[in-house]
Amino acid sequence: MSIEQTSQNPSAKPRVAVVFGGRSSEHAISVSTAGSVLRAIDRDKYEVLPIGITHEGRWALASDEPARMAITDGRLPDVEHVAESTEGRVALPVDPSSREVVWSEPGAAPKALGEVDVVFPLLHGPWGEDGTLQGLLELSGVPYVGNGVLASAAGMDKEFTKRLLASHGLGVGRYTVVRPREWETEEGRAAVRERVAGLGLPLFVKPCRAGSSIGISKVKDLSDLDAAIEEARRHDPKLIIEAGVSGRELECAVLEFEDGPRASVPAEVLVGGGYEFYDFEAKYIDSSEVRIPAELTAEQTAEIRRQAIEAFEALGCEGLARVDFFLLDDGSWMVNEVNTMPGFTPISAYPKMWEASGMSYPELVDRLLQAALRRSTGLR
Repeated sequence: MSIEQTSQNPSAKPRVAVVFGGRSSEHAISVSTAGSVLRAIDRDKYEVLPIGITHEGRWALASDEPARMAITDGRLPDVEHVAESTEGRVALPVDPSSREVVWSEPGAAPKALGEVDVVFPLLHGPWGEDGTLQGLLELSGVPYVGNGVLASAAGMDKEFTKRLLASHGLGVGRYTVVRPREWETEEGRAAVRERVAGLGLPLFVKPCRAGSSIGISKVKDLSDLDAAIEEARRHDPKLIIEAGVSGRELECAVLEFEDGPRASVPAEVLVGGGYEFYDFEAKYIDSSEVRIPAELTAEQTAEIRRQAIEAFEALGCEGLARVDFFLLDDGSWMVNEVNTMPGFTPISAYPKMWEASGMSYPELVDRLLQAALRRSTGLR
């Protein structure tokens, strides 16, 4: 869709701004997710305006070509490759009385691209999934798909996810948090090492506010701890270090219906190919197996679905979330994290779980858009 076509073809159909890319290390996964969603949106029912955010934070009008957004032969997609212009910028409305989107280029008069009825934010990680974009949309008075400011922020920060879940009686693992200033002094580093030693081995060192398993290291010897911390700090100055557990890795998708949230059939992650854990390569490049539905007893299936909905409500989620669990060897459950904007790539577990529950990918996308269009703006 060209800039001129966008501005000159008004339509009575709801107009969806699909926003993707962003400044986080999960940029490529977001682009791939957007390609899948663009492919699935019913064009007889909706008009679509793709907007990509570059690594530097420039909002660009993007071409509506989902095939160019896929991860292909290990090549990661990028907003710059699908942007209509290398210099033009898109601006969302900042006034709740107008939903007009504006396009501007250096040396040219701004062009109105028409109003947007709903935004489908498909950003993963900081500066998009963490409540920042949701706050902008709240200020603008534009309806949007998915979780609000608080749930997005709490779901992004693994420390506060665990705090909220634990306050609702849900099981969380043992962990410690390394705050930015703490690792910058020798005294602070010594205190961190002492706390971490008490967790036992193995350990998982993670950026506190990131996803897609980026920046995560499994530590089996404390001599490797400092290097793992430095790797995680490349993605986030705040870290979380978790004690390893023994059990099965399971996931459950939650979707908000008119009568409240419902949980899908669960999935089990089966990491193979010599990978130590479900890292970025295993997820997106070599495609470790995700078994759907997971082989669980009826009682276990009922319990994971119950806890997934409880976790969804504990964070105040709206729209959708994927809740990740461990079923420990002793039969107890532990929530690992809550993903408030799960991936929608062709191999992503979230849409696959709903497909196994009887809802196709296009139906899922449509339900999310319709829920966002029904939702009131402002406090709710």
